[in-house]
Amino acid sequence: MPVIKFCDGSQEIYEHSISLKNLIKNKNPNIFTSLIAISTNENFSNLDTLITKDSFIKFIRKKDVDALKIIRYSCIQLLNYSIKTIWPLCKIAESKITSDGFYSDIDTENKILEKDLILIEQKMKDLLSKKYDIVNKKLSFNKVLKEFTQRSEIYKINLVQSNFLENDIVSLYYHEDYVDLDIGMQVFNIKFCKYFKLQKISGVYWQGNKKNTMLQRIYCTAWRNQEELDKHLSYIKELKKRDHRKINQSLKLYHMQNESPGMIFWHNNGFIIFNELENFVREKLKEYKYKEVKTPLLIDKSIWRHSGHWDNYKDAIFTTSSENRKYCIKPMNCPGHVQIFNVGLKSYRDLPIRMAEFGSCHRNEFSGSLHGLMRVRNFTQDDAHIFCTPEQIHSEINNCINMIYDLYSTFNFKNIIVKFSTRPKKRIGDDIIWDQAEQDLSDVLIKNNLAFEYQLGEGAFYGPKIEFVLQDSLDRNWQCGTIQLDFYLPARLNAFYINSKNEKSIPIIIHRAILGSIERFIGILIEECAGKLPTWISPIQVIVIGVKSAHSVYVNKIVERLNILKIRVESDLRNEKMNLKIREHTLRHIPYILICGEKEIQSNTVSVRNRNGNNFKVLDVNLFIKKLQNEIFTRSFFQMEE
Repeated sequence: MPVIKFCDGSQEIYEHSISLKNLIKNKNPNIFTSLIAISTNENFSNLDTLITKDSFIKFIRKKDVDALKIIRYSCIQLLNYSIKTIWPLCKIAESKITSDGFYSDIDTENKILEKDLILIEQKMKDLLSKKYDIVNKKLSFNKVLKEFTQRSEIYKINLVQSNFLENDIVSLYYHEDYVDLDIGMQVFNIKFCKYFKLQKISGVYWQGNKKNTMLQRIYCTAWRNQEELDKHLSYIKELKKRDHRKINQSLKLYHMQNESPGMIFWHNNGFIIFNELENFVREKLKEYKYKEVKTPLLIDKSIWRHSGHWDNYKDAIFTTSSENRKYCIKPMNCPGHVQIFNVGLKSYRDLPIRMAEFGSCHRNEFSGSLHGLMRVRNFTQDDAHIFCTPEQIHSEINNCINMIYDLYSTFNFKNIIVKFSTRPKKRIGDDIIWDQAEQDLSDVLIKNNLAFEYQLGEGAFYGPKIEFVLQDSLDRNWQCGTIQLDFYLPARLNAFYINSKNEKSIPIIIHRAILGSIERFIGILIEECAGKLPTWISPIQVIVIGVKSAHSVYVNKIVERLNILKIRVESDLRNEKMNLKIREHTLRHIPYILICGEKEIQSNTVSVRNRNGNNFKVLDVNLFIKKLQNEIFTRSFFQMEE
């Protein structure tokens, strides 16, 4: 007599074996309306499964937390089945679910094009219309190898041999005649997998190794219902609209080219934004008592060996040679800052020394990971290193936290998420010092009442770190600021100070960045604002338009006055229709458009319009300038009200 327990805590006893279908009918027939999957003792079951022994039954409905993952695992196989139906000779490699869907890697001689996604989608829908049951089988290692060998699925053979032993039982899922490895529980019928959309194709190497075959990766988004799918597609549409690379085409901020991959050619408009950000951070550096320095781009390889960066970071370091010496093009600024600290004898009375640099750094990022301003090979780090005594650690970290929140408050991000990264497996130093470093960081976070989450094993090789993640209006997270505690680099590079007992002591270094990379932060800001940057950082802040050429004297007078006040201004005196000129400058996201006609000249006023299409009617010129200056001076994130 099987005793059957259910996930709601209830249980029933049956005198004979019973199918799941009849079991549900007896328990609650209404379950069928929302049921998408069933597990028996943590294993996949279909409705015809016969329960013959004591079992734990879990009914998974559409609304359950696990439902989406189960649907996506099933959709993966539906996609692969469709591709094999269209191109029988292609080989299916690996597939994985993502935060919004899944992807599959395909090896095929016929290059799959974007237009082919329509064909694949239609085939998926054709298979869906059959409403076939999905079948799970558990076979021996050798039988599974034989199954995939008969089908010439070389990648599946590789995965089986890499992940299972000869005595293992391997789980497979069958979608009619198509079979694939079990990478996650699936629905019992394919009919629950109809809310999907194929998105894009990219090239990847098998298992991420450049020496392996180049595969084609197909991305797909999949959801539980049409509402969720529509919401996500709307989100993707908004993301594309905000893509900083697309916005850049109209704002003309920068360009990149093949002769210098991952490196930015800043145009005048973009460099204005760059300089405004740098100047803003520079103001904060003075306020928080930092000294700004500049270190060389090239430093002898020996320094990087001594620091530990060469052993732990060499794959990312560009190198060059001159006169039989090897140099590293710096990927970060810290070893250079230690060299400055080492010049001249330092006393404990000199500490803390807060050393900051807008350092131009280079890292040999994989070409496939490069992405506009977000992932580059050359970037400017708003970097700082604080040399301090053990007694000063808490106050200096606290000072860093205050500065980070002070600076971030200007940009109106939705939320700041704090993460605490602990010691990685690959690290230098002993655990006693790591214990102390981790304790110091966590103590300051707790003292500041900052909620944080642990990232176990994610610290730098030389010390633990705090990460500050900015959450934007689309709920995307951008890791920007960091505070890292380092007990090792000073000793490795022979840094010391004379303590109060007139003895040599090794300083502690606090590594600190706020924006992280100025280039990346500009990309984040462009996307957060959809190109409508705050007035203080906009390349052109005001455009002055004359209704007729006869109004040019008045227009030029206003332009000259704004120039004197260091407000970035342009004039438009072209003989074009007013609506055309307004539209052009609105698309350029210029914060304020001033229109000057006969009426404005007579009253020493301007008709003010902002880039959102709001008309302020007519304002006195002096009043407008006063409001504008206040908006710029306070670095307001929002534009002035009417």
